[in-house]
Amino acid sequence: MLRRSVLSPTRAGSVLAATATVVLLLSACAPEPGPSASATPAGSPSPDATESAAPALVPEGTAEENLPVFAAVAERVWATDQRGSGRAYVDGLITAGFDRADMQVTQDQTTVGNPAESLQFSVRWGEQDCLVGQVGPSTGGVVTAVMPQLADGRCLIGATRPIDW
Repeated sequence: MLRRSVLSPTRAGSVLAATATVVLLLSACAPEPGPSASATPAGSPSPDATESAAPALVPEGTAEENLPVFAAVAERVWATDQRGSGRAYVDGLITAGFDRADMQVTQDQTTVGNPAESLQFSVRWGEQDCLVGQVGPSTGGVVTAVMPQLADGRCLIGATRPIDW
C-alpha cells in the first residue's frame, strides 16, 4: 500500500519559511560581478586602491551599510586557524567597532565535544535588523546576511553562549 504524507498549512508555511531563509543565506554567497574595464580619470584613485580599502563601520548607518565590514571581519577570521572559534569572530567584531552587548554566538562544540559543523554569530542592529554570520564545515566558508530581528529582539534561534570575556 502506498502511503502519502500531506503537510498541514502550518507545517507547509514553516517549510516554505525555512527554504526562503536558506535561499537568502545562500544568495549572500553569490560572487559579485568583477570590475568593468573602464578608464580611470587622472588624479582619481585606481579601482584596485579603492577596492582594497577595508570597509569601515558606519555607526549611524543601516545594517546593509555595515554588512561589508561585518563580512570582512568574518572572512579575516575564517582565513586563520581560529576559524572554528566563536570568540575569535566576536573579538574581531568588537575590534571593528561593533557593540558586544548586541552580539550572540553559538557554541564551538557539540554536546559530545566535537567541533560544531556550523557556528553562527550575530550583531543586533537598531530596532529591526540583525547582521548574521555562519561558518563551518557545513557551509564551506563564510555566509553573511542582514536578517530581521526575532520577535524578542534576538537574532539567533536557540541556545547561545554567554559573551562574558
